[in-house]
Amino acid sequence: MTRHRSLSPAARRVLAALIQAGARGRHGYDLCRETQIKSGTLYPLLTRLEAQGYLTADWQDSGVAGRPPRHVYRLTAAGCSLAAAHPTVPVAGDGALEGAPAR
Repeated sequence: MTRHRSLSPAARRVLAALIQAGARGRHGYDLCRETQIKSGTLYPLLTRLEAQGYLTADWQDSGVAGRPPRHVYRLTAAGCSLAAAHPTVPVAGDGALEGAPAR
């Protein structure tokens, strides 16, 4: 029997940020800042989503001497479907969407 778990609020925020990024994708540090998810939560989540086929992670040269390459995360077709099926929800009290950058 396959177990289906609902997505965590953190996963929903990551999916929302990646859907907004489209084909250009996002770097992990950018996702940390936008979603306000700590790296100790974000990177394992990205690894799981990649292993499940919902996103790809490709190395991208930084273009700056001395700076190491970084992963660029992009949603796959399955990831886009997952994001559409699990939209972000309003955060109680402020009316903003989870995953929306703080203003």
